[in-house]
Formats: sequence, structure tokens, C-alpha cells
Amino acid sequence: MNLVNLESVSHAYGPKPLLSDVSLGVEAGERIGVVGRNGGGKTTLLSVISGEVRPDSGRVTHNRGLRIGYLSQQDTLDPGLTVRETVLGGRAEHEWAGDQAVREILGSLIGDLDLEAKASELSGGERRRTALARLLIDEHELIMLDEPTNHLDIEAIAWLAAHLAVRKSALVVVTHDRWFLDAVSTRTWEVVDGRVERYEGGYAAYVLAKAERARIAQAAEERRQNLMRKEIAWLRRGPPARTSKPKFRIEAAQALIANEPPPRESVELVKFATARLGKTVYDLEDVTLHAGGPGAGPLVLERCTWQFGPGDRIGLIGVNGSGKSSVLRLLAETVQPDAGRLVRGKTVRLAHLSQELDELDPTRRVLETVEEIRKYIQVGKREWTASQLLERLGFKGEAQWKVVGDLSGGERRRLQLLRLLMDDPNVLLLDEPTNDLDIETLNELEDLLDGWPGTLILVSHDRYFLERVADRCVALLGDGRLSMLPGGVDEYLERRASGTALTARLSSAPQQSGTAPAAAPAAEGLSAKEERELRKELNRLERQLDKLAGQEARLHEKMADAASDYAKLGSLDAQLKEIQAQKETVEAEWLEAADQLGE
Repeated sequence: MNLVNLESVSHAYGPKPLLSDVSLGVEAGERIGVVGRNGGGKTTLLSVISGEVRPDSGRVTHNRGLRIGYLSQQDTLDPGLTVRETVLGGRAEHEWAGDQAVREILGSLIGDLDLEAKASELSGGERRRTALARLLIDEHELIMLDEPTNHLDIEAIAWLAAHLAVRKSALVVVTHDRWFLDAVSTRTWEVVDGRVERYEGGYAAYVLAKAERARIAQAAEERRQNLMRKEIAWLRRGPPARTSKPKFRIEAAQALIANEPPPRESVELVKFATARLGKTVYDLEDVTLHAGGPGAGPLVLERCTWQFGPGDRIGLIGVNGSGKSSVLRLLAETVQPDAGRLVRGKTVRLAHLSQELDELDPTRRVLETVEEIRKYIQVGKREWTASQLLERLGFKGEAQWKVVGDLSGGERRRLQLLRLLMDDPNVLLLDEPTNDLDIETLNELEDLLDGWPGTLILVSHDRYFLERVADRCVALLGDGRLSMLPGGVDEYLERRASGTALTARLSSAPQQSGTAPAAAPAAEGLSAKEERELRKELNRLERQLDKLAGQEARLHEKMADAASDYAKLGSLDAQLKEIQAQKETVEAEWLEAADQLGE
């Protein structure tokens, strides 16, 4: 059953048609991800489907009584209302406090935020979370989300994906977060040149389908096909779930990448980076750092020793407010540590893309702004002109002659990033570089960074970009250390969920870059046999904690499904408390064993 139907819909802003004779429908329970270039019509499509915008021509019909939840990019909060009034409306406290689903939404999105705070007092991120919570606590047949992951950290994005996956309502979501697209959508719509092209499956299936269509038509120009083959090769090396549910012949698309090499020639890049940088890039020696300056604000690092080496490509992960940007500012030497020492290599040539972009001359042309840095740059084995790189990052043709003052926020960010790259740095610090970038531009940026030789340290809430660009992940878990994550983002989420952030933490002893922490020496006073037995016990307890965490997650899902069945909800809540009690016992046993081992 279709909830919404569009028949021959057309709509334009100015001379450019964003939608041209579009006919489609949204079925009950359908889960659709919408992709396309910035300014290509994605938001317009959502606005037309929701009824917020009346199209220039054509017809839009909704089922009678259809309940739509729509999260737009614009801020629609009443500044005079409190968070409680905005999210919960007139619900009595006993009503929402006794609802497990509402409590989970509040805990995951609102967190420590004061419910009595006025909307006018909130930051941009807090306002976004409040608007999202307000939408999710109500029941809808159709949920429409425009860039819902903006301002959310990786943990909150993972929670939102899991939450949407168990809801029974239909979903239409616009996002540039490719991991999120794969996690929540079973169909993909691409808005391009006024049309809406439809594909089965999430982002991975969409990429495969586009490659298959290009192979059959033999119409895609050579560089785009090369970029797509590289993207698919990356996808194929990831979890099998990424390529699930495609309803077309995968074999033909796989033939495109049969001999495709890995995305990066890592050994060659490290060799080149070492030649440019030498052995020392950054050494942290017994560093203590607070986010607000010496002794002020949350503790980020405490007597931390770490080495960033030539050719390292590191993704830095942590919840919002954990100090990721502070670590980048420490490396950029715009803040000083409370104690300890930062040693910077003599040959380091740094470029730092922060979240607060420097002002550009609004009267200059885009191409002039880049060429004043450098007109040519060598990336990998190829030389690029400023104009060619501008084209790769979305400034095509006449767009290179636009005045900087007329650029959007996303265009200014692309321009600033390109100016940094044109300065030929050998160390890149990137703080949320994907903000306001569409998927095609992200593909180009990833391909550009694949051939860039140097040390890269990246902070991003875009999980796909993080895993695609970085070779390893390091986390700030609130214990004052930088913790290696061999299992990447998945390990980070597991450790956050199970409360075992102390496991696998790095020793405070100096380490060689790119190497795992050395095995700890035998704990003082323990025989070799006793130590082996304790380590076996530690591993057993960790497996038990993982199992309990899985049971806890499944119970949360069942409770969400049984939100209106109070008898079943009470039974499930009792089971949940029992599991949580077991977890506390096991965690206490783990801490005791770890303490005996001196870990």
C-alpha cells in the first residue's frame, strides 16, 4: 500500500528545474535513502513528499489521516520553550517516565542536557538532538529525515540506526553518511538532473548497480569508471552485509574489479612519507592536557606517551566533548599541554583543517584563491593543476570563477580544504572534513587522499569516511589515554556499550609507531602458571561480558516492540535488571583479575 504518491511532479527554484516530471510512491514499511549532489533537489523532493512545498505542476496525494514525522535541516524549535516542553509537550512525568521507549530516546539523544533549559540557550548540536528526540517519541506511519546525523557522534549515529531499524514506520532519509545509508535503507533514490533514479538495496548495492549500468551502456567516461571500481573494491573488502539484498546480477559488476588493487599502495606511501618526514613526526612524552587549558575543563590526556610516525593514517574516535579537537590543537601547537612535552619533527609541514574555518577574501574568484597558494601540485605519481583539483572537488567550469562571497558553507569548506592541500603539507590534521560534502565529492576526496603521502590524523563522525581513509583507529575513552582499537569502530562501540573501556588500553610506556602494545611482563608475585590462569579467566570474563551485552541489546529491542503491552514490558524489564546485575558482577570480577595482573 502506497502512503504517498507523486504523479508527474515538476518543481524549480529560478531557472533550474530540480524535479522534472517525477512519478513515484512511498510504500508502507519501505526504507529509502536519498542521495545526490548538493543543490540537486534532495531536500526539495522531501519537502514535496511531506506536503511542506506545493510543486509547480503534477499531483501529490497522501493516504487519509497519514501521520508524517519530518525533520528538516532548518531549526524549527520555539526559543521560548524548555527542552522538556519541546520534546515531551503536555505529557505528565509519570506517563513518559514509565515508558521505556521514551526513556531510551531521551537517554540516547538528550543525555545530560537540562530538561528545563530554554531552546534559545542550546548549541546547534543540542538543538538538533532535541528536534530529533521530539520527532522520535511520537508514532508516525512515515518518518522523513533530512541530514539527521549532523552534530551526532559515532555512538549516537549507531544508536539512531538501530532505533530506526526496529521501527515499523516507512522511512525516507537524505544523508551523506554512507554507513548510515547501508544500516537503515533497503532502497536508494538518486536525484540527478531533475530525475529520480531508483535502485534496490542500500549504498553498497547502489554503487554496484551504477557500475553495472555503466558497464552495459559503456557510456561512463573513463575517470569516473576508475573511481567507481576503486569504490566497489573497497566495499567488497568490507563486511559481507554491505552487499546484501541487491536484486541484480552482481557477477557482472564484480568483473569490473577482478584485478582491482587495494585502494592505497600503503608500503609505497609510507616509504615516500618517511623520505619526506624522517623518523620523527610527533612524540607525546608524559603529556597531560585539559580541554579548556591548563587545569581547566575536562581532562583529555593524563601522563600520556604516544608516537605518530611517518605515513600513519589514524582515525581519532570519541564521544562529543571527549577532547578530539583538543588533541588536534595540541599537535598543531595552538594549545600547550599542562605537563609533559610534545616533540615535533624538524621536517613537519603541517596543514590543519579545523571546524572553525578561516575567513577567505570574499572579493576574490575561486580559482584565484587556490592559485595564490600554488598552481600545480604532485599527488602520488601525477601532477595536478589548481583548476583540475577544483573540478574534482565539485567546482566545474564557470563555478571556478564565482566570487568567494557568493559560495555556500559547503563550497567554502571544499575551497579551504583544497587550499590546504595545494600548500603541499606532509602532515594533515582534519577535524570533521566531511561537513556539508555530498557523496560524489566525498568519493573524489577519498581518491585524492589515497595518493597523498604523509601523516594523516582524522576526526570525523562519518564512519564510512573514517574507515575508508584511516588505516587504524585510536580512541579517547575518558581514562586520560589514547587507546588502540584493532577492531576499529565496531570495537569502540562494543567497548562503550559493555563498559569495558579499560580493556586493551595502551601501556603508558613509549611505543613504536604502527606497532601494538608489547605484552605486559609477568605481574609481580605471580608464577608463570598463575599468570596464565588469570589471563584465561580474564578472557573468559570478557567473552561473558560480550554475551551479556548482546542479551541486553536484544532485550532493549523487545521492549521497544512491546511499548504498549505493559504486562510484557514489566516481564522484560525484570529480565533486563537481572542481566544488568550479572554484568555488574562480571565487571567486578574482571577488575579484580586485571588488578592482580597489574593491568
